[in-house]
This record gives sequence, structure tokens and C-alpha cells, in this order.
Amino acid sequence: MKSHTGGDSDDQPPSDGCLMRAGYALDNGGGCIADARRHVAAFLDRARTEHLLHVSQRTRELAQLVASELVTNAHKYAPGPVLMELRVSADRVDVVVWDSDPVIPAARSADPGRVGQHGMEIIKAVAEELFIEREAIGKRITARLALADTPSLA
Repeated sequence: MKSHTGGDSDDQPPSDGCLMRAGYALDNGGGCIADARRHVAAFLDRARTEHLLHVSQRTRELAQLVASELVTNAHKYAPGPVLMELRVSADRVDVVVWDSDPVIPAARSADPGRVGQHGMEIIKAVAEELFIEREAIGKRITARLALADTPSLA
């Protein structure tokens, strides 16, 4: 997994090749996490039917997991609205979440006894690439996932 942090143009995720995108304003209430998961599922269903893309079940589940982790963090640490954008190309899906908190999140060191605060660890483990960008207000986090399962190297 590649990880990029910063605000320079070299650190921004490329958006070329995007076949479909959708944006969602999620209210900062408890239901926004479930809403985010539903939006991801519906978006990937549309990508499958409208663009005849193969979206593996694993990718669908991981994209929902990433969205719920990012939205949970935004809901927990940032006041105000949370914006989510979904983008799909022929071979990947990007889950992008913006919130108003400027603090860049970091994955904590592994601690199996710790309860909670594993979100960034999970996202880093499943994303092919992770972009974290500071904005004029807040930050934007992009997690990139492959649409198809990669063959096992076993």
C-alpha cells in the first residue's frame, strides 16, 4: 500500500480515467455511517450495471468498510458536515471523505489490547493507496481499492 500525505500537487490523487463519480453530504449524526455504506453499495451496483464493470464481492465489502471507518472518524473528531465522494475507473474505486478537522490522522502502533482507534490501521491494510490532503478548511482522505480481486501469490 502506498501512502501519500500533504497538500502539494504531487501528492494529490490523479482523477484521470474516472468513468463515474458521485458526491454525498452526510449529516454528522449517527445514521451517516450506515448511509455511507448504503451509498457505496448502490454506487458500485450502478458501476456494474451502467459500465459493465466487474466489482468483486470483496471489493464491495472493503469499500463499505473503508467508507464506514473514514466517516466514523470524521463524525467522531470533526464538527460539521462530512462529504463523501466515490469515483470509479476501469480498475479501481476511490472512497474520498472530507471533514473540517485539519488534524492529519495516523495509524497507531499495533496493540491487540487496545479497544477502538484501529480505523486508520484497517484502511492502510486494505487500500492499495491512501492519500491524505490538507485543505483550506479540514482535510480530504482518499482510499483507493482495486475493483477485482488480485490473484493469490500462495
